Amino acid sequence: MADRMRRVNEAVRQVLSEALLELKDPRIGFVTVTGVATSSDLRQATVYVSVLGDPRKQERTMAGLGAAHGVLQTYIARELRLKRTPQLSFEYDQSVERGVRMTQLIDELAPDTDDDADGSGRPDGSGPDHA
Repeated sequence: MADRMRRVNEAVRQVLSEALLELKDPRIGFVTVTGVATSSDLRQATVYVSVLGDPRKQERTMAGLGAAHGVLQTYIARELRLKRTPQLSFEYDQSVERGVRMTQLIDELAPDTDDDADGSGRPDGSGPDHA
């Protein structure tokens, strides 16, 4: 059953990604569908999205997605042969944002490799081979 649900989730994610490109709502900005979690009875699907932009743009986009849920459900019903079409709810996925922040923190903590010409870890190259 888990494999079937994984395929359903991926199919719904793909259909929604394509459908979002066709929406004409000016509130909806640059959106990426990062994941879908569909209930085993196919009645509900939580759609996780990442939105490019400031918090105000994210709020507007989430409102636009909520307003478009009926249209998006119609896309799913038309494209996929499921026993029933799930009711969509959208959640902002902060994992992309957290990943970018983690990368920035790691970059800040990493030693500057430009000064480490010989790989000794010392800027002047005075490693054990240069005694």
